[in-house]
Amino acid sequence: MALFSRRPKKSDDDPSAEALASAADDPRSPDAETAAETAAPAEQVPHVSISMSTYGQPRSRVGATAGAEQAAPAPTPTADVPAHLAAATAEASTRIETVPGLRDNVLLRDALAVLPEKAQPTELINVARQLLQGHVYIRVQGDARELLAQGKGLPTSMVTYKDEKYMLVYSGGAALQDAVRADGDAGTSALAQPTIGLLRQVVSGLMGGIAVDQASRPGSALLPKALLEKALADIDPELRIKSLLAAPRTPEIVERVVDALTVAPLWIAARKTETGQVGIAELRAPDGTRMLELFSHPLELLALGRGDQPVKVAAAQLATALRADPGLAGVVVDPAGPWLRLRRDQLHPLLAIGA
Repeated sequence: MALFSRRPKKSDDDPSAEALASAADDPRSPDAETAAETAAPAEQVPHVSISMSTYGQPRSRVGATAGAEQAAPAPTPTADVPAHLAAATAEASTRIETVPGLRDNVLLRDALAVLPEKAQPTELINVARQLLQGHVYIRVQGDARELLAQGKGLPTSMVTYKDEKYMLVYSGGAALQDAVRADGDAGTSALAQPTIGLLRQVVSGLMGGIAVDQASRPGSALLPKALLEKALADIDPELRIKSLLAAPRTPEIVERVVDALTVAPLWIAARKTETGQVGIAELRAPDGTRMLELFSHPLELLALGRGDQPVKVAAAQLATALRADPGLAGVVVDPAGPWLRLRRDQLHPLLAIGA
């Protein structure tokens, strides 16, 4: 039985190419030709059977044994390994404030912190995926609370790029301080906004996108409207998996993530090889343990920069495939981090679907 029925699209329709092309509009990203090269498939890799084929290479940071829940030490960043991949960790940082009293969007802040001066499309997509949870701050001219109490609109800050206006948003306290230092305007106030609601306002209006931490260097990014629209089109309205992975790892997190896997939208990574086989990505530990990769959003896969295509999979299809291949020791959810490794014996609610 096939794990999914839809074949990978041709490159002209490939959502990874679309997202990368959108990201290429950013002034800090390379041109569209370079973005297309980023989306090109990587070298051919070995195949084994899981209904359809799977492929993968050993990844030390997902642990050496089937029971490992934490990552091995991350490799030192190199020229061909983006910093956000070399530093992928299982858990979000526990440093939740850079300014006392202002809680940062930790995942977004840390994604911006590893951006180089000239960000590549994959690195901007990494920022976009970490944006899809939590809150961001906007700067308002005047006292935001007084304006809201008076029923007045909030005059938010904008920046113009290529004749389009981008809303200025901030990941946390340090970024807000950078902005005040840069423009000297102390007559503003900060207001936290749920990220997804704010992004929906941006894409429904006339703005060209958002500028994140615009006054911080090098950790700033311009995210165009086309990329935000694509991100919102595929998002889980309840943000179940992403929110759980961003949260502290309490004892009940594993159970809650497994429950979310039975109802939340999921994607797998697929690639068509030169031989015509369709492969589904898996991770392999140094001891040969095989784990299937799962993604809570297409951007979670595209941020890996491997040229794979995200393919949506229903929970029932996933359960059938896992039951059919007992050699799979479990799954790794959102491998770019924060990630969670789930052993097969922890997946009973998922495996029970359709059994």
